[in-house]
Amino acid sequence: MDQEPLYQSRFDALKCCVLIPTYNNHATISRVLSDVLQYTRNIIVVNDGSTDATAQILDNFQDLKVLHVPENKGKGNGLRTGFNAAQDLGFDYAISMDSDGQHFPDDLHIFLDTLERHLPQQPDLLIIGARKMNDPSVPNKSSIGNQFSTLTFWLETGIKLTDTQCGYRLYPLKAVNSLRLFTSRFELEIEVIVKAAWEGVKVINMPVKVLYDPEERVTHFKPWQDVARITLLNIYFVVIGALYIAPRNLLRKLRSKKQPIETSTFSEKEVPLE
Repeated sequence: MDQEPLYQSRFDALKCCVLIPTYNNHATISRVLSDVLQYTRNIIVVNDGSTDATAQILDNFQDLKVLHVPENKGKGNGLRTGFNAAQDLGFDYAISMDSDGQHFPDDLHIFLDTLERHLPQQPDLLIIGARKMNDPSVPNKSSIGNQFSTLTFWLETGIKLTDTQCGYRLYPLKAVNSLRLFTSRFELEIEVIVKAAWEGVKVINMPVKVLYDPEERVTHFKPWQDVARITLLNIYFVVIGALYIAPRNLLRKLRSKKQPIETSTFSEKEVPLE
């Protein structure tokens, strides 16, 4: 009999799965899946139109759910496809991981530990992995991009984070699937956390390890096109945040303060009979 994965009972109790979108990562996907299977069998892989050997490699894994998208539509589309599939399968949460090997499966407990501490008082919790951005292995462009992203996220939501771009995250599926998301590539990871925060989802960071292996890692991030889309999206969100979200939140706060406090109709000496 195969040994039970290390965190299987915890994943089942929390109705949580691991979601891995992948596109042409044949060099790393097998190792990533084998490593994650040591911790849970609750795995959903979205093959986003890969043209390499990814599909054939995935055929070798029977203990997970594989969704094949006919043509490449972007990481955001892969995540959205996975979110919907995960909820349809009965999961309440999904931990997203990249398929290029930069995330460590032994950090999965960080998301489970944090979720368990917040339940049941805070079921709508979105946890973003926080990388050590001053680590020499982190590319300069990632560090600079993250500084810009954390600043704009604060302007958009009033929430201060240290990392908004790490793809290692835990998503509350019901809350995320109720959002009106319209992007399909890397910018979706910004869109979903901003809109989730606007709808009252608690968004926090937790520290995780990260590995950038220049010999093995394959990135499909296109600096000019993707940076341009992310920048335009953030400008749009800053404007909406200033002109609509901030006034809306202020109005809600003022209304809550005006709510009358209910008091008992009985005096201390007047106790109703049973």
